[in-house]
Amino acid sequence: MNRTSNVIDISKRRKDQKSNGPSDGSEASVVDMTERREAILSSERRQVKRTILSEFIAAFILVPEKGLQKVAIYDISADGIAFDLDLSSGGLREGEEVAMRVYLNQFTYFPFVVNIVNVRAIASEGVTRHGCGFMKATVNEDALRHFVSFIETVSASLKTDHGDVMVSGLGGR
Repeated sequence: MNRTSNVIDISKRRKDQKSNGPSDGSEASVVDMTERREAILSSERRQVKRTILSEFIAAFILVPEKGLQKVAIYDISADGIAFDLDLSSGGLREGEEVAMRVYLNQFTYFPFVVNIVNVRAIASEGVTRHGCGFMKATVNEDALRHFVSFIETVSASLKTDHGDVMVSGLGGR
């Protein structure tokens, strides 16, 4: 039994168009909307994560001889975290293990340890970005896993309040 597909393969069309092209000088192209959609979603997802993390929680690292240093969380995933440290504070070294604290309010935090795997200065932003992996088999591994899951779940449905929703009729008539 011979089955036909309703899926149109645009890859051949794209190759033919690149090599032959229109002869009248106009540019016509085939755009793969799946790739474009994924790029937009990825960009939005990353932007939302960074926004919530920079305003939702406070994070500090424990630097020997300097004490607690405030950092801005740049990104987080199940495997690790990236944070920014002011250029004036210097940077850490790759391979270094660092104690980190995430504060949920002014007094309450949970500690964990990260291993620095990537360090790069970003002069245009005035920071040194540190990419870190979470240390496995630590006392707060379970809490950290749940925290990351919470952040990822909440980030998927975040909205930004632009003050466009007004409540009227409050306070009597």
